[in-house]
Amino acid sequence: QVQLVESGGGLVQAGGSLRLSCTSSGRAFRSYAVGWFRQAPGKDREFVASISWSGGSTIYADSMKGRFSIARDKADNTVYLQMNNLKPEDTAVYYCAATLRDPFDTRATMPTHPEIWGQGTQVTVSS
Repeated sequence: QVQLVESGGGLVQAGGSLRLSCTSSGRAFRSYAVGWFRQAPGKDREFVASISWSGGSTIYADSMKGRFSIARDKADNTVYLQMNNLKPEDTAVYYCAATLRDPFDTRATMPTHPEIWGQGTQVTVSS
């Protein structure tokens, strides 16, 4: 069974960078599209970015375009979220989520309720 573990969160000053990792054991992870979501205190969870199982398709929320980059390393079974030029409003718990895809389905689109979630990692951006 695929389980997700996030890491890489922390405290950073505005304008700084962080790279989050979402790691899973087992080859099955390679068949999953993976997305990053975030939830700030008192706010709804929001979509950040996603990547297809093949890594060939990506989607970003408008507010993250140009600052965040998602990529996956199939050899390491890891999906990364590189976050640059961080702003205080990026402060949130960041979660990765995965949804199983048919081999012919190369969409990066995530369903409303992906079937697998990680435990989250805190990102705090100070002004």
